[in-house]
Amino acid sequence: MAARIIDGKKIAGLTRTDIAARAAMLEAETGVKPGLAVIIVGNDPASQVYVRNKKRACEEAGMYSVVVEMPADTTQAELMKQIEQLKKDEKVHGILVQLPLPKHLDEETVIAAIPPEKDVDAFHPANTGKIMIGDYDFLPCTPAGVMKLLEYENIEISGKECVVVGRSNIVGKPQAMLLLHANGTVTVCHSKTKDLAQVTRRADILVVAIGRANFITGDMIKPGAVVIDVGMNRLEDKKLCGDVDFASCSQIAGAITPVPGGVGPMTITMLLENTLTAAKKAAGKKL
Repeated sequence: MAARIIDGKKIAGLTRTDIAARAAMLEAETGVKPGLAVIIVGNDPASQVYVRNKKRACEEAGMYSVVVEMPADTTQAELMKQIEQLKKDEKVHGILVQLPLPKHLDEETVIAAIPPEKDVDAFHPANTGKIMIGDYDFLPCTPAGVMKLLEYENIEISGKECVVVGRSNIVGKPQAMLLLHANGTVTVCHSKTKDLAQVTRRADILVVAIGRANFITGDMIKPGAVVIDVGMNRLEDKKLCGDVDFASCSQIAGAITPVPGGVGPMTITMLLENTLTAAKKAAGKKL
């Protein structure tokens, strides 16, 4: 029997409606309108699409939004100066620098320059440390989006065997921590994992974030498993696909996210959630 499709687009829409209502309430009560600033350096087409989508999502949620476009040859000093200006801007509660940056710029220094209370990507070392101990204000947007999908679908995590394929700082590691905080039994796989299929077949919940098109196939998953595909790859024919081979896995899984329309819409949704949280904190409201 084919798997239930987890409709990220629908869940994101409902969540954004709720965020917009809470943002309006905050502004009515305190006069504070949640504000997000996005800095983009260079003209990477994928990054430009993401930034446009973020700006539109902000405006639809009734939030203040500003995009700072900087040329590809921007120096480290110029970028740091721009971050410094946004740090002081009281209308801006969240600052996001679109990654990847051009090779000559130091991403770690840039991330560390964003104040933790305006770090709505949750990449600052202070925020990643808080996630580790389970006492956080912000969560990285993609792992937070995955958790929201599981919550919406009433998928029990506690006591379940959870496997995360990928160990990036942006998705894999924080995803593992969030599943652990929800009492899942978590295994993290990566390029050095021996007999990957044997590990993935144990998973009740499988989250895949490795950036390799159609890498996980139906014979690598447990019948009835929940499969969350974080990948976003473009094939030679320009079609989008995930890290999971949807055709074969959807015949074995119990529930699965499609690409596009699965995790993707949730990432920007959780960015809006983080921006609202930052604005609430700035307004002195309890979270």
